[in-house]
Amino acid sequence: MRTLGVDLAAGTKKTAVAVLDWVGGGARLVALSLDVSDADIVRRFGSCDMTGIDCPVGWPDAFLPFLAGHLSFDAHPVLDHDGIEGRRLLAYRDTDRFVTRQTGLIPLSVSADRLAHPAMRCAVIQAKIARDHGPQARDGSGRLAEVYPAASLKSWGLPARGYKGRGGAETERLALILDGLTAAAPWLDLAGYDDRLAGSDDMFDALIASLTARAVALGRTMRPDDGHAKAARTEGWIHLPTGGLHELNGA
Repeated sequence: MRTLGVDLAAGTKKTAVAVLDWVGGGARLVALSLDVSDADIVRRFGSCDMTGIDCPVGWPDAFLPFLAGHLSFDAHPVLDHDGIEGRRLLAYRDTDRFVTRQTGLIPLSVSADRLAHPAMRCAVIQAKIARDHGPQARDGSGRLAEVYPAASLKSWGLPARGYKGRGGAETERLALILDGLTAAAPWLDLAGYDDRLAGSDDMFDALIASLTARAVALGRTMRPDDGHAKAARTEGWIHLPTGGLHELNGA
């Protein structure tokens, strides 16, 4: 099996990818890149069995009717979201609320926070993948799954906070988390990329996305049940690992 992890940003400069080859009871990091284009992501998707992308793959179901009502001067779908609770339904998806209940982490809002621009790019990438390789279900039942590296780390018992940024404290914490990851997954061969991973939270998140893609492929993530399935098909679904890292190596 080969898995691709994508840490998607609004532009290419901070977009990273990581490719893992899974063979012989272990995994080897065979590609790690920063400053990645749409074309490269689509090409790599075609050569991998499962892709985990760190970016929302859809918007809240309530968001489009709200905008359409505002555009057409139809008050009803707008007034349905009067008040803070109503606006939360516009800002957060069903899967975002599920992740918060399961992990205590609060994903950024795709419609009201810094993820809006990357999500627009993600929609374009999904369209390019559909054109070249066929449409991919937003609930992760195909070959593309939405992931959340911080939640994956927490699910695996590793620190999930404090490593984002370029300050000394953040860099030191990232190095410690990487050490913890390699200790928990001795079967993971970083192939000499250790320093690059320790120096870039974007590339590190791409690695975690690739590991989570493996969990998705093995059926070791939380899937949407009947109460969440409909929203997951349209809004997307963040896949949370259900087992430890040791379950990924296939040994």
